[in-house]
Amino acid sequence: MRKVHLLVTLALVCCSTYTMACTNFLFTKGSTKDGSTMVTYSADSHVLYGELYHWPAMDWPAGSMLDVYEWDTGKFMGKIPQVAHTYNVVGNMNEHQLAISETTYGGRKELETQTGAIIDYGSAIYITLQRAKNAREAIVVMTDLIEKYGWASSGESISIIDPNEVWIIEIIGKGEGEKGAVWVARMVPDGYVSAHANQARITTFPLEGKTSISSDKMNKIYDPNITTVYAKDVISFAKEKGFYPQEGKNKDFSFSDTYAPVDFSGARACEIRVWAFFNAVNPDMAQYFDYATGRNIQRDGKGYATNRMPLWIKPSEKVDVMQVMDFMRDHLEGTELDMSKDMGAGPYECPYRWRPMSFKVDGKEYVHERATATQQTGFTFVAQCRNWLPDEIGGILWFGVDDAASSVYFPMYSAATEVPFAFAVGNGSMMEFTNKAAFWVFNQVTNFAYTRYNLIHPEIRAKQVALEKQYVDFVQMIDAGAKDMLGKNREEAVKFLTDFSCRTGNHLVDTWRDFYGYLFCKYMDGNVKTAIPGEKNPKVEQPALPEWYLRMIIEQTGKKLEVVE
Repeated sequence: MRKVHLLVTLALVCCSTYTMACTNFLFTKGSTKDGSTMVTYSADSHVLYGELYHWPAMDWPAGSMLDVYEWDTGKFMGKIPQVAHTYNVVGNMNEHQLAISETTYGGRKELETQTGAIIDYGSAIYITLQRAKNAREAIVVMTDLIEKYGWASSGESISIIDPNEVWIIEIIGKGEGEKGAVWVARMVPDGYVSAHANQARITTFPLEGKTSISSDKMNKIYDPNITTVYAKDVISFAKEKGFYPQEGKNKDFSFSDTYAPVDFSGARACEIRVWAFFNAVNPDMAQYFDYATGRNIQRDGKGYATNRMPLWIKPSEKVDVMQVMDFMRDHLEGTELDMSKDMGAGPYECPYRWRPMSFKVDGKEYVHERATATQQTGFTFVAQCRNWLPDEIGGILWFGVDDAASSVYFPMYSAATEVPFAFAVGNGSMMEFTNKAAFWVFNQVTNFAYTRYNLIHPEIRAKQVALEKQYVDFVQMIDAGAKDMLGKNREEAVKFLTDFSCRTGNHLVDTWRDFYGYLFCKYMDGNVKTAIPGEKNPKVEQPALPEWYLRMIIEQTGKKLEVVE
């Protein structure tokens, strides 16, 4: 999730051992067809093993301490006091329909480290999920942890949603010799959608007033009129460090432009994903294309980018959960940057580029595109919160492993007390293959598809759509059954939801394992085989390479391959 601001180091960001580059799309109640709130996440790292985390609800004795480990590295950071009760958490969603996801933007290099700090972005997310019931409480818990124990990460954009509200909080540490972080949190207006993808996006924000408070008035955060909350020193700290002029007006202060100024890489590798999503839900985004490609970032006298996209937009039509899933599968289709259409896609139109993302030819620097869908995804999800249902039923984590474009989202109720074995922590690892683990089963199919993408991926897509449609239909029936049970016996209702979630996840992996066998038989060795009923041998086709590619071969080889009469 880290992003640096120099093109020449972009490749390092995409290949670093503990680096991820993630994508979040956020949906308010008024932007969805059924009135649910939703947030997406792709956890993108070349070393992240996709699995489904689980923390059961627990009561803790007085005086208990919690060991905190850095999320990316596993490094022990320190101990903090445990609370009396922690909530059940499945992945990035808890039993109260609170969901949290993130993307790392990095920001100013001098603020990246803070010796002695305990709370990194992962700890902040998963500890908060265990301790907070709603989005506003999550902001209180998270910022309190950071203030007390320090911030051990670089700049982060964090999405926080509950069944009623959708928030973005952007955080950056104070650097060496300081403790804690500065931050701004904003609630997305109902009826709007928002997004962030490794570039800080909160610019100016309303200062203290009817809708806005600073952190020294945190007791007012539960007032529904409050839609902006910010660290009391977010502006004064910037002035103290020389990031913002002493004479600069507070009302003109932009968080992102000050702490994480956008540059070519921030636009082309990051903001372009936001643009692609915005463009999919609202056709009025063409005006921001040059900005999002990094070709034309206009700046004022302060160096602030003046032609940036808005933090949120109103979609032209309301969306449903299956559309949200598909937003995560974008390869910049329908634009001049479509990754399946240039020479890099090869003869089989594969919309992926192996890292590094930047390269030089004849001394000039170039980049591959970074789309939302990427081969480096460990896991991905769509968290859906439904306020018309009890918490036990309303929260669903639609979860998948590997690249969203070739994965399948299955429904995991957030009240579930177990996770499917195929997705469980400890079932395989990045260097331990097992065909019992979802991550490896899905990666087998995905990586095989790269060999003949334009033929194999349509089959994957058809299977994907059929299964996800089936799951959406199943959920309606499960909701009804669980709601009836809940009124009689909560424990049995939760067990019912747990069994459904686990059976569905495990069955999906069994289905996909068989699907891999089918694809392998059909497409191995460059052939396309179709079984003929009653016949021993299948029909065999051998699709020719496209003429443009064959012409390139001849141009390169000359007469070497020419048939001589």
